[in-house]
Parts: sequence; structure tokens; C-alpha cells
Amino acid sequence: MNGKNRAILVVSFGTSYEETRKKTIDRIEQDIREVYSDCAVYRAWTSGMIRRKVLKRDGIYIPDVREAMEQMERDGIAEVIVQPTHVLNGIENDQMTEDVLAFEGRFEHIVTGAPLLTSQEDNDRVVQAVLDELHPAADEALVLMGHGTEHYANAVYAALDYQFKDMGHKNIFMGTVEAYPSFDSLIKQVRAVAPRRVTLAPFMIVAGDHATNDLSGEEEDSWKNRFENAGFEVDCVLKGLGEYPGIRKVFLDHIASSIRKLEN
Repeated sequence: MNGKNRAILVVSFGTSYEETRKKTIDRIEQDIREVYSDCAVYRAWTSGMIRRKVLKRDGIYIPDVREAMEQMERDGIAEVIVQPTHVLNGIENDQMTEDVLAFEGRFEHIVTGAPLLTSQEDNDRVVQAVLDELHPAADEALVLMGHGTEHYANAVYAALDYQFKDMGHKNIFMGTVEAYPSFDSLIKQVRAVAPRRVTLAPFMIVAGDHATNDLSGEEEDSWKNRFENAGFEVDCVLKGLGEYPGIRKVFLDHIASSIRKLEN
């Protein structure tokens, strides 16, 4: 099929932090445009709150999934590949899938790609991408902050924590802001290895509100202050997963898998 009739819709949660957006969401979309240059690339964000904030503050309108699908239909797109930049198959991804399914029959073909952490191969690649970027010394601890969710997909965070340790990285810890493993779980585990220093980094596509406030903020209950109050020297690496080349490659390969489904 002519590439002009095939489109990739990149679906992200979104962020109101322009600097990290340029380094993460924009960079993911740029890589997709470069690799799949014969396809039109569209954007949608799933967070209505962030979309409204960006519109009010910056005058920038970003469509939600249904609006983007409607635009592609008006533009004459025949084949749609939907690629989320979500970390998990969680609530946001379920809602995205529901919105996309509402358009079945209005395009020749629609294929929905997998979020970042979907298969064990994905987990392996993401763990390696983190190891390639962040290198805690033997006497340091690396603590990764995931978002966390009430969705059952939240179990992947504990699985990744186990996988780091199973690979010999006893000083790498995975926690979440809103679920399990919680900060209280983390502090007990970190104390047990007695590191010289703790490095905190977001395990999220963007280094936005949670990274700026919950992880590294000046509020008393930020992870930075809580670790410091526990007696640790703390560094913060405010780098979203979307900045990691290995992470962006996973998304590109998920699109390649979707294209194979279309062509077979």
C-alpha cells in the first residue's frame, strides 16, 4: 500500500513539562518518522488534564485518541498502526484500546502495537537499556521510581526488581509512587545493603511532574528528602525513559511487528 494511505498514531499519556517532552515524546516520534518515513505520523495524548493545561497555557491543541482517529479518517488514511508509548498494559492502555476499537470498520485495517513492557523479551531489553544508561558502583544504590497503578499490570514492577537482582544487581531497586513496591518497602531494602550513596531516577517515559516533585522535589515527603532524612547521600538523575536509545528501539520494533501483521 502507498505509504500516504498508512499512518502511525503515537499515543502517549502526555506531559506539561516542555523540556522533557522534547527529549522523550518528541524524540520517540522523531525516530518513528525517520525509520517509517513512508507513513504519516499522528499524535494523541490520553490525559485530558494535561491536554487542557497545555492548551490553556501554551495555546497548543493535542487531540485525544478518538479525535486523532477521526482526523485520520478525514485525511483518507486506510491503514492505521496505533503505537502507545505507555509503560504498561494498564488503565490508560485499556482505555486507548477501547477508543481505537470504536473505529473498526471505518478503516481498511487497524493494528494496535504493544506498550513498552508486554513480553519477557521486552522486560529483558528494558532492563538492559537501564543498565546501559545508569551504572551504580558496587557501594551505591540505584532506586527507580515507577508510577504504579491499581491495575493488575502493576505486578511487572516487582518482577523487574527481581530480574535486576537475579542478574546480579543487588543494588538496583524498583519502586512506585502510587502502588507496590512502595517507598516503605524500598527504604527497608536499601538500608539492608547500606550503600554509600543513593541515586534516584524516574522509571517513566517522561521526567515530568512525578520526577520533579515526588522524586526530587523540596517537599518533605519527596523520595530525595526521605532518603536524605534516613541518612543517605542522594543524587537525582532526571532523565525519562524516552531519552534512552534502547527504550526507543523497543517501540520501533513494536511498530515493525504491527507492520508485519498488516502485510501478512
